Amino acid sequence: MHSGFPGDELTDEELDVAYNVRRKAGPELFDRHMERYRAESGKAVAGLPGTPGVVYDEASGERLDVWGTGDGPRPVFLFVHGGYWMALSRHESAFMARMLHEQGIATVVPDYTLAPRATLEEIVRQVRAAVAWVHRHGRDHGLDPDRIVVGGSSAGGHLTGMTMVGGWQAELGLPADAVKAAMPVSGLFDLRPITRVYVNRTVGLDLDRAAALSPLLLPAERRCPAVVAVAEHDGAGFLEQTRRFGDHWGGGAPLVVPGRDHFDVVLDWTDPGTAMSRALLDLIRSV
Repeated sequence: MHSGFPGDELTDEELDVAYNVRRKAGPELFDRHMERYRAESGKAVAGLPGTPGVVYDEASGERLDVWGTGDGPRPVFLFVHGGYWMALSRHESAFMARMLHEQGIATVVPDYTLAPRATLEEIVRQVRAAVAWVHRHGRDHGLDPDRIVVGGSSAGGHLTGMTMVGGWQAELGLPADAVKAAMPVSGLFDLRPITRVYVNRTVGLDLDRAAALSPLLLPAERRCPAVVAVAEHDGAGFLEQTRRFGDHWGGGAPLVVPGRDHFDVVLDWTDPGTAMSRALLDLIRSV
């Protein structure tokens, strides 16, 4: 299990280049992207009906925001933010909420405890608990628990993958098909390369734990409908991982979004006319 992972033949410096997308963007562009996340999210939720700040997991006390509800139960897009499991929050991650609301779809954005305060196993548990909360309590908040679609970007793409695989739902009292469809974007699906890059100073994985937390290596008897997307100008590691996961999941070639990088690709969800938005809307409407 520990041989042949993507980038195994590279030097540590080459691996860092492949996976350090913040380094690739440079500090000024990275800061501009983060400011856009905050600004677009604030603009998207201003005046939207919803329920922010709901505790979804008693064990951790973590909260989620519900946005874009309507007269009856709406299909749900549960978005898991990125930040290499150690940055960002729900407050920068609701930029798609208005676009979806106008299409009759609600948005749920959970926080999770960031590394190193939480292990990656605990972060995965919390994200799965957010899915369970929507399934159990969503109807009380204008959500349709039978139409949950999960998506996420970067580390959130990895966490999305960890809701797509099997073997965890029964422990939380969920049906195997609780997640009806998924859209991981620029995700990490084999975490073994992370053991050799700078991120591991914070997340602290060894090869065994990395493999056990890798959607590409985990059983998936039921493969939900999925769009696996990546930015054209993403890091080489993310492009390769997306291709491999798309093949593994059986959804064909990934959606490669032209002219976009690792950070701005998800901001296409603010405009219903983009390829990213059309793919997401078609996916949600199909379930």
